[in-house]
Amino acid sequence: MRLHVADHPLVAHKLSVLRDANTPSPTFRQLVDELVTLLAYEATRDVRTREVEVVTPVATTTGVKLADPSPIVVPILRAGLGMLEGMTRLLPTAEVGFLGLQRDEETLEAITYANRLPDDLTGRQCYLLDPMLATGNTLVASIDYLLQRGARDVTAVCLIAAPEGIRVVEEFVGDRADVQVVVAAVDERLNEKAYIVPGLGDAGDRLYGIV
Repeated sequence: MRLHVADHPLVAHKLSVLRDANTPSPTFRQLVDELVTLLAYEATRDVRTREVEVVTPVATTTGVKLADPSPIVVPILRAGLGMLEGMTRLLPTAEVGFLGLQRDEETLEAITYANRLPDDLTGRQCYLLDPMLATGNTLVASIDYLLQRGARDVTAVCLIAAPEGIRVVEEFVGDRADVQVVVAAVDERLNEKAYIVPGLGDAGDRLYGIV
């Protein structure tokens, strides 16, 4: 597994405002969207392309376009939905799937409750979206879901991560597939409730409110 921490002053600035408990939901949503677009730029450095002929107003040249099959973007419900537009802004031709997982607050295990994905992901570059990489259980379950359908190239885009969760994902992935995790920051640790410290609170609640 490869870990990429985006090192950019705009990323650090937007993340600092996200962390602030006084940042209201509308501002939080906008900042998540902007931050994910910056992370998406890093996450798609290895997106597959093919050469094409381009006729400009002056001459003919060689350019590139995204290769087939098209990438697929998979937000993990519900908080991952807040990251979708920021990702597809850079990948407008990508297909979008959905994966519904939630954490059992007692066992901390991830429970799958919904999915909308192709049965066969062979040859597809897959981009998972989830704001928080905390225990790693949700991301591991999501990656495993994609691998079972033939995916071998998976990039997870997260706002922040805990060292404990990164280790869990590393141990799970091993050499099974090419997996990359792109984050804005790696925080200190998990607390006794498995929340990231210093973190930014519950991303889903801050995006959409408590329901």
